[in-house]
Amino acid sequence: MTHFINSSIGKKVIMSLSGLFLIVFLLVHLGINLLLFVSEEVFNEVAHFMAVNPIMFVMQHVLALGFIIHIIYALVTSYLNMKARPVGYAVIDRSKSSSWESRNMLITGALVFSFLVLHLINYFFKMKFGEAEIASDYVLVTDLFKEWYFTLIYIISFVLLYLHLNHAFQSAFQTLGLNNSKWLKRWKIIGTIYALIICLGFISIAACFFARSIV
Repeated sequence: MTHFINSSIGKKVIMSLSGLFLIVFLLVHLGINLLLFVSEEVFNEVAHFMAVNPIMFVMQHVLALGFIIHIIYALVTSYLNMKARPVGYAVIDRSKSSSWESRNMLITGALVFSFLVLHLINYFFKMKFGEAEIASDYVLVTDLFKEWYFTLIYIISFVLLYLHLNHAFQSAFQTLGLNNSKWLKRWKIIGTIYALIICLGFISIAACFFARSIV
């Protein structure tokens, strides 16, 4: 088991499994955020439940661990891939054999992580530790979308997330061995649809509440 984890394929499998875990989380997170369109009361009740439920408290730590594992193994795998490349690799034109997303996963991942840090500062930490400073969770979330620059950053970040997810989804299943010619094409289509749903869903929230603020 230790030998497998330390192997190149083992590292890729761990990165893929942690990535799939985060992909599932994104769908749950989007579902909760879409409650903003239902009503302030409903969103606040769900946010309060997430904050006080002991299971959710444990899941927060599991989620944080998932992010840490994914980031560490992504960096290690990228380093090993670069180290294994031949000397002339940099001058080889890979544009015909690989997508832009696959060649820039580390870049889009780093930019998405930067947004995640901003997201935690503006939302999670204020919700957890600044309850006396905000009227409600709903107000905290929607008020930031009144600022055009934050809304723009939010939208750009989810465009970058789309690019990252579009390749990550099918790549994860390919790493896990589900990559025959028939299913690889299906994973690509499913991954693109999934990435669009996630990113357009979050973008619609930002765009809608910003539009409401300027009407």
